[in-house]
Amino acid sequence: MLGLGALALIRPLLNVTGIADALSPGPTVPVVTTVVITAVWVTAVVVARVPRPLLTLVHAGLAYGVFAVVSSAILSPLLQGELQGPLTHPFAPVSVLAVNALWGALSGVLALVARAALDRGAHHP
Repeated sequence: MLGLGALALIRPLLNVTGIADALSPGPTVPVVTTVVITAVWVTAVVVARVPRPLLTLVHAGLAYGVFAVVSSAILSPLLQGELQGPLTHPFAPVSVLAVNALWGALSGVLALVARAALDRGAHHP
């Protein structure tokens, strides 16, 4: 769960380094990055035959949310000279966690569907 959550830190890393804007201004890179991370999450829990893929990926989403809030709190003063991001707004950390838990839940549902399809295919030659 922690490793999958940490993998999602690629999203803010691409923004902080300017790579996302250099590749394509606008939402293209963040959207493609999110789709790729989701595919990796789903593939990882399906291939590893994780007993509870939905719960595992909800926790991965929550882990990413915590990592994102903490990294923003550490990096924004260093890079921008002042605290910016979720910790500057009273309800933002809760919304960050909720959105990323939802991302994990949707990924978990995709993993359950993929696993069911693979199991069906394995039992029907």
